[in-house]
Amino acid sequence: MQQRNSGPADLDALEAELRRDLERLELPGKPWVPQRETAEGRPVADVAVVGAGMCGLAAAAALRLLGIERVRVLDRAPAGGEGPWVTFARMETLRSPKTLAGPALGLPALTFRAWFEAQRGAEGWERLGKIPRAMWMDYLGWYRRVMGIAVENDVPIASVRPREDGLIALELADGAEDVLCRRLVLATGRDGLGGPAVPRFAQRADRRFWAHSAEAIDFAALRGRRVGVVGAGASAFDNAAAALEAGCASLDMLVRRPALPRVNKFTGIGSPGVVEGFAGLPDEWKWRFLHHVLGEQTPPPRDSVLRVSRRPNARLRLSSPVLSLAEAEGALRVETPRDSFLLDFLVFATGFRADLARRSELALLAPHVRLWRDRFAPPEPGLENDELADSPDLAPDYAFQERVAGACPALARVHCFNHPATLSHGKLSGDIPAVSEGAQRLARAIARSLFVEDREHHFARLQAFDTPELLGDEWPEAVQPPGVAA
Repeated sequence: MQQRNSGPADLDALEAELRRDLERLELPGKPWVPQRETAEGRPVADVAVVGAGMCGLAAAAALRLLGIERVRVLDRAPAGGEGPWVTFARMETLRSPKTLAGPALGLPALTFRAWFEAQRGAEGWERLGKIPRAMWMDYLGWYRRVMGIAVENDVPIASVRPREDGLIALELADGAEDVLCRRLVLATGRDGLGGPAVPRFAQRADRRFWAHSAEAIDFAALRGRRVGVVGAGASAFDNAAAALEAGCASLDMLVRRPALPRVNKFTGIGSPGVVEGFAGLPDEWKWRFLHHVLGEQTPPPRDSVLRVSRRPNARLRLSSPVLSLAEAEGALRVETPRDSFLLDFLVFATGFRADLARRSELALLAPHVRLWRDRFAPPEPGLENDELADSPDLAPDYAFQERVAGACPALARVHCFNHPATLSHGKLSGDIPAVSEGAQRLARAIARSLFVEDREHHFARLQAFDTPELLGDEWPEAVQPPGVAA
């Protein structure tokens, strides 16, 4: 039988299917959180989510499904530019297999596959290799719409300020009225608690000669130029490919290791056991798992490597960590243990580091946040790792914890749902495979804490509830009149 063409009508049908599924599951739950206002009558959000990328959308949707409806989602990017997908991500396709459910929260009609097949059909799905990067962004835009997530774009946060009344104020950079909330979720991506990791010697070089891979780079301006990329991960190869495809004269990849990593360790042992069990590991074992993964390093995708290696003007320099940079002859002189040469531009694809002191909006919280280095020491030599030590030590609900008890109680209402949460919770708040599980864990914990906090309100509702199940005419002598003791 010939497959019929798919199109907008099929997407309409998918959305109708999603609505039916939600109705069958009685989702979203009925609103139950009491509305809160300040003494001056200002409205208060139950939860504010900073960041409307994949993690922020999944968190907001999970909260909404649990009947928490006063959720404000803020993002500093313009609409359609949230997250890395159409900004500094430069790969052709996603690394993750197309079959992963991603942020679908257990709803089949909300998966990328359902969205794709509604437009391209089952045969199109079979032909698809990996998901094109820009297409994933289109899917997230659809996800945002069908889940009813209202995102406030172009809203950078200037400061997060705890208030004496227990609320959290988000002061906005544009001077608009601050946002008040009871709980705050930081869904701010890989650099959300710090920033790019760049060697100090690079920071002393003139900025016209270099950039971090997460920054805007004018690749067209690199045409005919000598370009280098520091790093061996996916981002390194993606940036190298972007420079080559823009017509750079030569491309040198500078890799400190003697060989490229080949095995993706954590993905290889992925399972529901890892997803659900990592957070329950003793501290020592959490550390051992991630120390091993970081030590082995995640290999770049095969397609990303081939995208670079097929170019005759690309060179891979192994065992070549950059030792120093110096301006010379209108370019950068790069020193490695093996060689010295000139480059016109250098891209540092060196990842990110958690460093709360670099986040000016968190200045009032940062001194009080407990890090893993504040409470845990590796059990034996060889397990030291500054990247892990700088991770925030999070509670089971993703909330920050105080370095000194009682110094900043508001931290218990600020939830870290971004990449630095990995050591405390596993890979549930930054990558596609388990983001639904992470978002649901976060939403359930917030729902629990809000109910406990509002227990007097809910007990009063319990006492006041008087809708009868029995009307008194079912078996009159068996039903006591109201107020009459048995």
